[in-house]
Amino acid sequence: MTGDPLASAGPLWMASRRVIVSGGGLSGSAGGVGYAVSRLFAAQGARVAVLDRDPAAGKRTVADIEADGGEAIFIQADLTRDEDCEHAVAATAEEFGGVDTLVNSAASGDRAGVFDVTPERWDELIALNLKTTWMMTRHAAEAMTGGGAVVNISSAAVTAAGPGTVYGIGKAGVEHFTQGAASTLGPRGIRVNCVRVGAIWSSMAARDLPQEMREVRAKGVALQTEGTGWDIAYAALFLASDRARWVSGAVLPVDGGGPHRAGFPSRSADAARNR
Repeated sequence: MTGDPLASAGPLWMASRRVIVSGGGLSGSAGGVGYAVSRLFAAQGARVAVLDRDPAAGKRTVADIEADGGEAIFIQADLTRDEDCEHAVAATAEEFGGVDTLVNSAASGDRAGVFDVTPERWDELIALNLKTTWMMTRHAAEAMTGGGAVVNISSAAVTAAGPGTVYGIGKAGVEHFTQGAASTLGPRGIRVNCVRVGAIWSSMAARDLPQEMREVRAKGVALQTEGTGWDIAYAALFLASDRARWVSGAVLPVDGGGPHRAGFPSRSADAARNR
């Protein structure tokens, strides 16, 4: 046991890693999961390729990483196009000498119910939230010649009791894909895991959720607090790192303990009622 590399692992969890983060741009003041992942992984020693279809957002992330002394490049890509996914992987491999880590965080959604969208919008949401994950993983896996790690980003929307949303359906597909890909790619030394995101405050949430609802939403989870993209980034960091070398096919909820349910009353509460 004392000869295990993890017994003396260094302080930088992603040292020498070559990472692709889809949807890594900084859009809006709150930022998002991809931005936090890009910043954190770079701070942990990785070289990061930030993928985004918005050049301004992607370049803001790269500038923040470089200001901290990290190394990053920006690649503009519309990840609903397979040729853009293929190009992004090839460009990263050429710049960094290979690829060994992929974080699929590109996503977009709304609260439209399953029968409230047109067929065209259905296709768009499924492409953005599910198909992009499949296409990026398909190309990145071919570049991971020495093994690697894929971390997908899902949502607590997959467990919502209803009414369902197309966004939630796409994310449910991501979780199923995670387990299938983990089984398929495992013999090649590629681990595939997923982080299920709870009620975090991000640029996406800021667009859809009135400010006055933030506290109400926070009180709806067991820890009675609100998460951020950084909470998700640290979970992704573990799953992408060698610290999780024997973890694959897992879906890790990072959601403040899930929906809050009233527990048994305390003895002090019982006593107060009986006075």
